[in-house]
Amino acid sequence: MPTTDKPKILVVNDDAASLLALSSLLDQWAEETGYTVLAARSGQEALRQVLLHDFAVIILDVNMPGMDGFETAEAIHQRARSADIPIIFVTAFLADEIDRLKAYQRGAADFLFTPVIPQILHAKVSVFVALANKNEQLRRQTEKLSQRTLELTGTNERLMREIEDRQAAERKSHAKDEFLAMLGHELRNPLSAISSAAALIDMPGAHAEMASRARQIIQRQTQHLSRIVDDLLDLSRAMSGKILLARKSVDMAGLVGACLDTFRATGRTGGYRINVDLAPNWVDGDPTRLEQIATNLIDNALKYTPAGGTIDITIGAENDDVLLTVRDTGVGISSDLLPHVFDVFVQGSISLDRAQGGLGIGLSLVRRLVELHDGSVSATSSGAGEGSAFTIRLPRAEASQDQATPHARPADAVAGKPAVLLIEDNEDGREMMATMLDVYGYPVLQSADGLDGVALATAHLPNVALVDIGLPGIDGYEVARRLRANPATSAMRLIALTGYGLAEDQRRVLEAGFDMHLVKPVDIAQLLEALGELAHLPAAAG
Repeated sequence: MPTTDKPKILVVNDDAASLLALSSLLDQWAEETGYTVLAARSGQEALRQVLLHDFAVIILDVNMPGMDGFETAEAIHQRARSADIPIIFVTAFLADEIDRLKAYQRGAADFLFTPVIPQILHAKVSVFVALANKNEQLRRQTEKLSQRTLELTGTNERLMREIEDRQAAERKSHAKDEFLAMLGHELRNPLSAISSAAALIDMPGAHAEMASRARQIIQRQTQHLSRIVDDLLDLSRAMSGKILLARKSVDMAGLVGACLDTFRATGRTGGYRINVDLAPNWVDGDPTRLEQIATNLIDNALKYTPAGGTIDITIGAENDDVLLTVRDTGVGISSDLLPHVFDVFVQGSISLDRAQGGLGIGLSLVRRLVELHDGSVSATSSGAGEGSAFTIRLPRAEASQDQATPHARPADAVAGKPAVLLIEDNEDGREMMATMLDVYGYPVLQSADGLDGVALATAHLPNVALVDIGLPGIDGYEVARRLRANPATSAMRLIALTGYGLAEDQRRVLEAGFDMHLVKPVDIAQLLEALGELAHLPAAAG
């Protein structure tokens, strides 16, 4: 079989113009990315190419005469040597989720929708080319290890250990590949729902009830996307030791009770028997992170317990520890999975039709956050179908002497709202934030880049500036420095908007002259609270 050192990509399309366009785009990046592009005009010709070559990925048109894309994919995957070749289907649309599921069953690894966006094509192809290079590297290394085993018979035990380590690394790499595929799936689902709902709102025949339902879907799916991104970022920060805890005395009973109220308000607990026994017990911890811990455990129990099941949530004390236990009557945990349930990328049986979904990082994040609080977490289960229990142990602390109720948000009481300058280069994000502020009575000026934003601030002297850090022209840090250096704008309140929430990012923001730092996506209630807080602060130094 002819081979080259470079991975190969096969483009299959019966339309000559489309075939040429896709092949030409890929050829532009071939030298940079390191692959060879081959083309086929039909399903039969594609099968002949697969007999002659190994491919890193096949880009396959769905609508072809004779043997269509789905039939071609099925034939390719029936052959043992080509059974694992990833296939990206090119199509104008998929009618519904049933068509999408059918496509996955026929071997789809991903989709490209026409007209094809070059950057998306490049990004998706690069992933599979990188995987092919990695697999080839692993294959060669395994061959070298095997050869060394034959040559150095006196060191068999050491070599076998190296092979086992290599195999373990391959399994870990495979787990990461599965995680990335699952991440793509989890992100595409809410994005697809958001896109469809947005299109529905603009349809001429959409009545008020349909539009309202579509807006609810957009809001719910946007929150889902935010949770995915937050979990990923938090896990990364926790694993690298970059999370700083804002510790205070916290009553775990009150905190867990508030989490349950949120689940009830969103309808998540409907159909379940929820038994609660929350004895007041105090710990020294970060309320936000402790809420993440409790929310992830309760969410895990709800996801893996069928409707009609029972979930018991208890808080108690044992010696010097406060114990939070979440016990369910759900699917349980098999004995082989139980020791690894808190590892990154570990999840129960994964398939496209899993009702639970998720990325398998929630429990790993729980463990990392608990350890940051000097605590521990454990899981028990009698096996599949027998339910499971998760127990958090945290060092007990003295009850807080200051248990005053939280103050009402200052923004709620502000009469004559301060004028706000919003400097944000993302047009959609800027428009939506300005619209929401306008609804709450704030006069809003808008700017799309740093230099124009400084000019607007100098000309109109708003009370507050909301400044994105990543701006064209000059970045948000430089905007803040220039506004603070100008006597006319030096007392202006400055709030930084950024996608980064590490301690280093907060330090840079404050050093540049900002009064406050908010992490995107910013909840409107959080933004209103921030504006209210700044309204009651003494004037900034000039």
